[in-house]
Amino acid sequence: MSWHYLCELSEIVERRSREYLVEGRVIAAFYTEQQVHAVDGICAHQGGPLAQGRLDGKCLTCPWHGWQYNIADGTNLLSGKQMLECFTTQIRGSEVWLEIPFT
Repeated sequence: MSWHYLCELSEIVERRSREYLVEGRVIAAFYTEQQVHAVDGICAHQGGPLAQGRLDGKCLTCPWHGWQYNIADGTNLLSGKQMLECFTTQIRGSEVWLEIPFT
């Protein structure tokens, strides 16, 4: 695992998402309840842009076909199976850092 700078915390607005490219991966980042969540930014269904989806609590809805995921653990809310990779984040002062497994 290695840590990578993601963004300034001020870039992520409460209950909104932002898309980032880190180490060749599309990451969707969310700031809710004073915590940053980061998941694979590509929908497992047909590749929709999850950062453009609607967030309600921890439920993320893909804008293309309505697939829903829990941003805390990556599970699909219909099947209960983990379908999105989740990444550990840390807030270091005003910066957000992301842990990515070695590939």
